[in-house]
Amino acid sequence: MAKWGEGDPRWIVEQRADATNVNNWHWTERDATAWSTDKLKELFLAVSVKGEEGSCEVTEVSKLDGEASINNRKGKLIFFYEWDVKLDWTGLSNSGMKYKGHVEIPNLSDENDPSEVEVRVSLAKDEPDTNLITLMRKSGVQQIREVVAQYISTLKTEFTQGMILPTKNGVSHTGVTDSMQKVAPPVTQDKTVISQNTGVKIPTCKVSMKEMFLTSPEELYRVLTRQELVQGFTHAPATVMAEKGGKFQLLGGNVSGEFIELESEKRIIMSWRFKTWPVGHHATITLSLTDKGGETELQMEARGVPQSEEQHMKDGWKRYYFDGIKQTFGYGAMLL
Repeated sequence: MAKWGEGDPRWIVEQRADATNVNNWHWTERDATAWSTDKLKELFLAVSVKGEEGSCEVTEVSKLDGEASINNRKGKLIFFYEWDVKLDWTGLSNSGMKYKGHVEIPNLSDENDPSEVEVRVSLAKDEPDTNLITLMRKSGVQQIREVVAQYISTLKTEFTQGMILPTKNGVSHTGVTDSMQKVAPPVTQDKTVISQNTGVKIPTCKVSMKEMFLTSPEELYRVLTRQELVQGFTHAPATVMAEKGGKFQLLGGNVSGEFIELESEKRIIMSWRFKTWPVGHHATITLSLTDKGGETELQMEARGVPQSEEQHMKDGWKRYYFDGIKQTFGYGAMLL
């Protein structure tokens, strides 16, 4: 084992008072078992279904054995979780009869999609047959799988805050030069543009948004231009070539485009489109970063957005960019 300060420099944590995992090179792990135990109990105990036969609800989490953890290596988050779950449920028929049963989830793990998780529903010993078992095996199982999906989603957003950190000052691996280029302001587009591929006139609009982040312009710029960091806050594979003329593709190909200009720590101009937009149609997006003393103001201006997509554009940027960055890197409200 190498001594402190020796060995491959990529694995050596720079000596800082906060012991930050500089450049995300080190394999760091966060134990999510206790948090997951509380979250799963909370979610499972909220399961309740109703039907023509009556109603059923989960009344107890009788067994919850397993573990969960999150690992960060080179800016990539890897999730491990494996649980053996047993639940007790109670049913009330329309005639007023009460029934008891059990639910088993023998392998709730990262190997299976929530829709594929095996869920076994049964009546308790010596309980008479009832149509409520059918209700639980259909609606109950569906809701339980939704709970599993919610747990996984929450694990990947709320519990991962601060696990991926932008690199400190140093050579950027994106190929973006540090020289400050003069960028001309974007030309205002007409309210109606013609799609080059279809020749159809498309009514467009301008979308402007503003958000504050508890970080420096340098770090926020890096988050927006480093492929591994983009993958971190979108929680999906991404291709990012942050250089003039470089292409990008996010969210499984739903978003794509090209970088037009990059001014390090200050401005990013890009051609941007959502795949459901008319073929060949792109909006021009300008991201402006302003230092506000311990915070950074990010202004997003998009020109050429199809009018019918205005709200969709605002909602998507709020959720997948602004909120995603804050939740992943802890750039939102101060955590007490």
